[in-house]
Order: sequence, then C-alpha cells, then structure tokens
Amino acid sequence: PVRSCVRTENCFVPISEVIAVEETEFNKKQRNIGRWQKMAKLHAFTVHYVKKARNHRWRCRAATFWCVDEHLCNQWTQALKELLEMQKSRPKQLLVYINPYGGKRQGKRIYEQKVAPLFSLASISTDVVITEHANHAKDNLFEVNIYKYDGVVCVGGDGMFSEVMHGLIGRMQKDSGIDQNNPKASLVQCNIRIGIIPAGSTDCICYSTVGISDPVTSALHIIVGDCQPLDVSSVHHNNTFLKYSVSLLGYGFYGDILKDSEKKRWMGPMRYDYSGFKTFLSHHYYEGTIAYQPAKHTHGSPRDKESCRTGCYICKQSEKQLAEQNKEHGLKHEEGEEEWKVIKGKFLAINAVNMSCACPRSPKGLSPAAHLADGSADLILVRKCSRFDFLRYLVRHTNQDDQFDFPFVDVYRVKCFQFTSKLSEDNESNVMDIGKKRFGQFCRDHPACCCNINVNSTWNCDGETLDSSAIEVRVHCQLMKLFARGIEEDCKDEAAHSQSSIEQLL
Repeated sequence: PVRSCVRTENCFVPISEVIAVEETEFNKKQRNIGRWQKMAKLHAFTVHYVKKARNHRWRCRAATFWCVDEHLCNQWTQALKELLEMQKSRPKQLLVYINPYGGKRQGKRIYEQKVAPLFSLASISTDVVITEHANHAKDNLFEVNIYKYDGVVCVGGDGMFSEVMHGLIGRMQKDSGIDQNNPKASLVQCNIRIGIIPAGSTDCICYSTVGISDPVTSALHIIVGDCQPLDVSSVHHNNTFLKYSVSLLGYGFYGDILKDSEKKRWMGPMRYDYSGFKTFLSHHYYEGTIAYQPAKHTHGSPRDKESCRTGCYICKQSEKQLAEQNKEHGLKHEEGEEEWKVIKGKFLAINAVNMSCACPRSPKGLSPAAHLADGSADLILVRKCSRFDFLRYLVRHTNQDDQFDFPFVDVYRVKCFQFTSKLSEDNESNVMDIGKKRFGQFCRDHPACCCNINVNSTWNCDGETLDSSAIEVRVHCQLMKLFARGIEEDCKDEAAHSQSSIEQLL
C-alpha cells in the first residue's frame, strides 16, 4: 500500500493543478512513526499541488506518500511525472521583466522570495530582465528571440503590463508586416501568453482576470498553464497609432485625476485619493461629439448582470458570431455598411472599458457585466449633472446597486467609436482665437474658474495619459492571451468536476 505521512482531510486535486512530484528522503524522526518504526527503510514521494482558499486565493501545498517497496514507489513517481508531462499548456521557459521602481518598490523582492522558488519547483527555466528605464521591456521585446519562450511574465503594476503588452503586440505586427498606423488593419493575434505578478500601485488587470491581486496566486496560474483570451482596443489619431488599451480608456473625470496625480508621484499611491477628491470638487465637464457602432455580434448587454466568469459562454458565442460576420462580409465592408450612431453633449466622464475594471475598492468595477473576450467594449457616458448626483453615481461603484440607473448615465456595448472635443471640431479656426472666443462662456459656466483651466481633458489609457482630443478606438477580439482563467464562480466546484485527479490514482 501507498500511505500518506501527513494527517490532513481528504483532498481531491485535478492533475492539471498538481505543480510537481519529487522523490523524498525520510529522516529518523519521520521514520519513527507508528508501526513503521521497525522498518529498515521507507521510500517516499511528495506531491506539490494547488490549494484553493477563499476570495480566489491559491497556495502551494504538499502531501508526502510512502511505502516499503522501492519499485512501487518509483512506479507511482514515474506515472505522476508522465501525467504532468502530458499537460502541454504548461510553460517550460519564460522571459521575466521586473520593474524595481513600481508601486512600493517591492517587485524584485516579491519575485525572488515568492515567485522564483515556485518556478524552480515546477522546473520552469527563466531569463530575468530588471528594467532600468521607461519602455525598457517594450524595446527589448523588439530585439530578443521571443519565439523561444512559452510566455512573458511582468512583475509590476498595470503600467508594466501595458509596456510588455505593447512590446509583444507591436513585435507580432512588425514580424507580420502589419501597419499599426492603419486604424482599420486586421491585427495578428498574439499567441505568446503574458503572466502578471502584481507588485504595483494598482493591479486592476490582474484583479479583473484572476479575482485577486496576489503574487503567489498569479504565479500558480502561470505554472499550471492557464490561458485567458483578452480583447484589446487600439487608439488612433489622424491615422496615427497612439496606444493599446485593455481596461480603462477614460476622458473627463478619470483623465483629470491621472493628469493631476502625475504631478504628485512623490505622494505614492495616496496621490490618487488626493487627486480624485480635488477633481471631484472642480466638477469640470467637457463638450464633444461621440460616434459609435453597436456591437451587434455580442450575446450580452451592459445591464444584463451576467458577469464574465471562467469558461464564459457569452465570450465564446460572441467570438463565434463575430468570426462568422467577418468571414461573410469582411471587416471593411461590414464597417462601411453599419450605421454610426452620433451623440453630442456635455460630459463629466466618458469611459470605455474592455473589462469590469474591478479592484478592491470597487469589487464590481466600472461595468460589472463587461466581458474579457467578446470583441466589444462598454461605452459609459456620464452627462453634465449636479455635484451631488455625480457623487451618487461614484458611490454606486463601491456597492451592489445598479450604477447605470441614473437619467444622466448612458451605457452602450460597442465595437468601435470616435470622439471629437468641441474645440477640435472648430479646427479651421486658429486655436488661440478659439480659446479666447470660448473663454468667457467657459468662465460663466464655472463661476469658481481660476482662469487657467483647459477646455480639453486628457485621456486616461490604462493609467497613462493621452492628450489627443480627437481619437478613434477599435476593439480587436481576443488579440492577446494571459496566464489566467477568468474569475471562478466557486473554486471548489471546478475541482469537483475534473475527471483526472490524484485521488483516482491513489
């Protein structure tokens, strides 16, 4: 018989969530247990596996099994190792970028103490690059042989992820001869997965795709080879590529917060609270025109309360439907045929999100029913309203109430949209003259004006500023992939449905 030397409750573990199997040497203390103490020698092996806890947290646990028959012990060890070798989605070699300056400057320590030992246990080889300046990782990805790696891991916050994403997607388009400056270009899918080890001020993308911002949990998702497709939006201005976005593209309120907080980096993460409060009190609104094309291929809507979860049915069906439409009509023909809807107005905030944008402070995010891989974005328009009403809207992000249930809030599921500020619409006139012409009206609208306020806001593109007041945004369905599986409804249920487990073998 093969027996366990640790007294724990029965555990059902899918082979897909076993991390490693290794031979184990017994010391005298271990051998002196119960009826095994008279045995001359024991033979053992240890199974390291994923233990799921509350709030989507994963931990590495170990169970040791022993017997007196060396041949039998070796058979078990070899059988389990062969099963692990059959898990073809698992990475063998990774390229790791560490931002030592992001967040609380703990990236290097987090990787070395919490992540590297797990990668070593799982026999994953790594090439580690410590970034030295902005865009170091992005530039490096255009030079290295990325095709020898099974994935790229970024240790840092959302900014570090954005840098790696831009490098990988840009490299793929370059190698395929795709012009990123063409807003209507069909981009080549990036099949090299990205892993996120959260170590920044904000880890929104990690939280929205894994369910928690925890380095060990993210490392274990990488080890077991999880794969989560992700939509990516491209942002252009006058046929010039600006940025890619996977979470928030915000103009007005969130753009102003970012612009102000960039001047106060010395405050650390507290700068977002300070700038948020200051921006709320200023209560600026911005005038402009939005044109969008509805995402008719999607099977959900922003207000249907169907959250995106592991193995999301809506994402799968929407992807299939979009592929059929593009095959039948072609991308350019489809865009030309479909009607653009136009909205003009004064807005406190214009937000486009590819995912829920959930975080610990806002557990449901800016759009709770947004999906990770359905080929669409949720466009949220917050029109000019009183400061009190706007506060009511913001408070809804922190509770379970419907945050779109206000007469001044509109939300649309779109596949592309364009925005032009009121100032840009008058581009035939001299910019300075326009400023002078509108300045009196602007001050009348804002009695507390300090006479130095811009008539344009800034775009917040995944935590980076974009100053273009006229942009074109297009969603690219499942352009990239993460080492993640989406947020699970109940971790225990998924394990219970697996057919291949250690319990079946032992």
